[in-house]
Amino acid sequence: MYLKSINPSNGEIVREYEEFHGEEIDSALEVCYNTFLSWKTTALQQRAELLMEAARLLREKKEGLAFNITVEMGKNIKEARAEVEKCALVCEYYAENGEKFLQQEMIQMGVTQSYASFQPIGPVLAIMPWNFPLWQVFRFAAPALMAGNTCLLKHASNVPGCAIVIEDIFNEAGFPKGAFKSLLVSSRKVENIISDKRVKAVTLTGSTPAGKEVASVAGRYLKKCVLELGGSDPYLILEDADLDHAVNACVAGRILNAGQSCIGAKRFIVVDSVYNTFTEQFTERMRQVTMGDPFNEKYEMGPLARYNLREDLHMQVEKSIGKGAKVLTGGYIPDHPGAYYPATVLGNVQPGMAAYHEELFGPVASLIKVKDEQAGIKVANDTVFGLGAAVFTADLDRGRRIAEYELDAGCCFVNDFVRSDPRLPFGGVKESGYGRELSHYGMKEFVNVKGIYIR
Repeated sequence: MYLKSINPSNGEIVREYEEFHGEEIDSALEVCYNTFLSWKTTALQQRAELLMEAARLLREKKEGLAFNITVEMGKNIKEARAEVEKCALVCEYYAENGEKFLQQEMIQMGVTQSYASFQPIGPVLAIMPWNFPLWQVFRFAAPALMAGNTCLLKHASNVPGCAIVIEDIFNEAGFPKGAFKSLLVSSRKVENIISDKRVKAVTLTGSTPAGKEVASVAGRYLKKCVLELGGSDPYLILEDADLDHAVNACVAGRILNAGQSCIGAKRFIVVDSVYNTFTEQFTERMRQVTMGDPFNEKYEMGPLARYNLREDLHMQVEKSIGKGAKVLTGGYIPDHPGAYYPATVLGNVQPGMAAYHEELFGPVASLIKVKDEQAGIKVANDTVFGLGAAVFTADLDRGRRIAEYELDAGCCFVNDFVRSDPRLPFGGVKESGYGRELSHYGMKEFVNVKGIYIR
């Protein structure tokens, strides 16, 4: 069986990669496990130096890596370059802070010494998606490697080229052979890999159904699991918001990566007193969003990553229209090659519609009118998801209260669109998953927090 890399801007096959067979998988697991036995004793300073070298190589090879991203999943080339740069930053962040994060935590118990120690656990399997094909991997791998673990990658089947170049970066940086291994396998082989005794934990970024499947398998074999899943992020626009700023932030949050982001802005919940003004300005800005060849920097959006993803998205739009949603702009499949879909705004979105309840993984915005703040908070939380959320208000104390105490999400922003940053913990609640990535919390997900007591 072959994994196909298909250019979504024209539908042409870029390259086919032969899937790993049983012996290749076993060999990769063996070398990854054996490497862990020595890597876990490697000095923290040496681990940090190798991560810094990986960051240097990412920047040196930025153009080629960005090309790989764009040709395999259609990301706008400017965004692809920014993704590579972000990968370099996360490597540097853990190289500079990892030793501090892993320091013993002293605990006073009235004995000679008592403390918590953070020790690596072994090979961690990462099941990663296509939408940020480098960033999703590096944000897992940098802290895992710095902590002394080794890494196995099962990447999305439509970005095998990205999986290979990531392994090449770590190898060229000087990490020992087997510290990071890419497995070119389809999803049907994942359960056997998770069940292997050499694999000690698993992390997945992807859809909620995929997360439930992986969690079930990991639970069956008592493997630690971190899940970053789907989202239907609400953005609450209050009556005192700076509407010009809010519109710009909301559009940016919706069209980033052609709307293919778990933490993309999706539901725009606007209080009645500013609904018409916000809707007019927001719709006009979305109408102006340009799409086209992702290698041409004049366009703001490239295609969606696959044709079937576009068909699914359009079906959700049509189902919502059938129940009363109004198309304010977009909402059609273009009559030209490539998996393109225009920036779309749906008004009059109500409960019972796909645009209200489901994750729209593409550049489609749902506008929902509410009476006031409390009604808006209720609608914002009326979802099975809980990844990101944002609130726009001139009153920062009000915004802080809503973000910290009122919104049911793992990442809440005030007066800006939601995004991940190495310094801030990242993850969700409810059906958006559990566990955290990034910050010191992400590093400590895959360590043995060992209690030490010395009388």
